[in-house]
Amino acid sequence: MESVKKSRFEMRLSDDDKLLFEKASEIKGYSSLAGFVSAVMRKEAQEIIQEHERILVSNRDKEIFFEAILSSLEPNQKLKEAASRYKELTDQ
Repeated sequence: MESVKKSRFEMRLSDDDKLLFEKASEIKGYSSLAGFVSAVMRKEAQEIIQEHERILVSNRDKEIFFEAILSSLEPNQKLKEAASRYKELTDQ
């Protein structure tokens, strides 16, 4: 079995936060507060990263779309042929 290297992370909490986190940890069935905090942090981190990547993709898509619309390029031969076929098929 492969061993996983673990790193230490320390954090100070208010008494209220610690009680809140311990209660949630117990409700979810975690055997330790550290396990609960680690799982919650991992889930939140993954969601933050996914959202960030969606925004990057979305912004890149917008740039490509608007660049294509605003460019003054003429349609290439294949596009002209496809438009002709479409017009013939739709009788326009």
